[in-house]
Amino acid sequence: MYKYIANRFLTLTQNILMNQKLSEYHTGYRAFSADVLRALDFTHNSDDFIFDNEMIAQIFFKGFEIAEVTCPTKYFKEASSINFRRSSIYGLGVLGVSIRYRLSRWGLLPWNVLTK
Repeated sequence: MYKYIANRFLTLTQNILMNQKLSEYHTGYRAFSADVLRALDFTHNSDDFIFDNEMIAQIFFKGFEIAEVTCPTKYFKEASSINFRRSSIYGLGVLGVSIRYRLSRWGLLPWNVLTK
């Protein structure tokens, strides 16, 4: 249950900070064109779970859109390899990505993940 609640909270917070309307940021498929992928520099992104969120931030920062492909989300022990400790670190990382994105948008704090 905590994963579902955290997912909904993080998605709402990210939509507000990134000024977007994704149905969710943490599960599922996303469709990108090859042009979008060629326009991004992944070399400064994390090697951990927040890589996806950094990539989403880069896509939105460069003015691209994301097409969501729906898929069912199931919350049971075998469905995820991330435990409570790691998911808490992930959640804080996601909030950090979203806050840095917003500050970069406002021109207050450039972030090399977005500006490269």
